[in-house]
Amino acid sequence: MGGCVGRYSGDNETVSVSSASVSRPPTAGTQVGPARKNRPLCHETIRWRSDVPLTEGQLRSKRDEFWDTAPAFDGRKEIWDALRAATTAAEALDFQLAQAILDGANVSVPNGYLTECYDELGTQYKVPIYCLSYPINIVKEENGRDSPAEFSEPVDGGTEIFLKLRISSTMSDVKLPVYSKDTVGQCKKKLQAVEGVDACCQRWFYGGKLLGDKVPIEECNIQNGYVVQVIVNTEHYNHDNSTSIATAS
Repeated sequence: MGGCVGRYSGDNETVSVSSASVSRPPTAGTQVGPARKNRPLCHETIRWRSDVPLTEGQLRSKRDEFWDTAPAFDGRKEIWDALRAATTAAEALDFQLAQAILDGANVSVPNGYLTECYDELGTQYKVPIYCLSYPINIVKEENGRDSPAEFSEPVDGGTEIFLKLRISSTMSDVKLPVYSKDTVGQCKKKLQAVEGVDACCQRWFYGGKLLGDKVPIEECNIQNGYVVQVIVNTEHYNHDNSTSIATAS
């Protein structure tokens, strides 16, 4: 999903992208030989179209998954942390701060974009485009719901069960009544109604595995009495949609 960045076309102009895979960085940790030229960070918002339209909540979850797993690659965690901070600043159009973060971490950007970066050791880091800006075809959420097709109540809800959830923000356990045919996304909405935790801020883990929003509870194989870890992340969610897609035509 996503696209690759076209050539730099000057300040205050957008960048066209073509369809290409920009998932997790398989080449992070690749050592390069000669030193790369460094360019100032481009002061522009990258325009791109998602192959599969995403809601804001789905995009946030995808970003969180990337940033939580990126340090597991060969790159250094402190560089990944700096890149995350720089992307957040750049998306808020604070390019001066983003540049200062990159300079402080000795990160170079040969093409002027955070899609391809190098530390002072020559290690390559790739930030997927979905972490840098919102797609021009993002799906607007209605009435706090992400997608009518994805989160609508099933006709046959299945068997009622009680999930034991441990919420990271409060370290409290909650017993949540759900139905076996509910998706994880629907259960997040139910937890939001009970505990006030925004569904977009929740990531559910069971047995060390991230549970996808579209997966029915009955397919998660959650054993009775076992705990589902609910990781709450409220950072980087103060996003202005008008800014993120201001360059969309």
